[in-house]
Amino acid sequence: MARPIKDTPIIIWGWDAKRLTKAMEKPAPLSQEKRKEMKKTVEWFNSIAKFLR
Repeated sequence: MARPIKDTPIIIWGWDAKRLTKAMEKPAPLSQEKRKEMKKTVEWFNSIAKFLR
């Protein structure tokens, strides 16, 4: 029998929490080229993912 999966740790204090909060407030901008590439990749995955339809 499989062991139970542990809960995901939550960062609520310390340097990591501050860094994560700042990163979430101001995400890095993406170029239009990168956006197109990412969209093309998502569309490809959706085209082969028959279980999602």
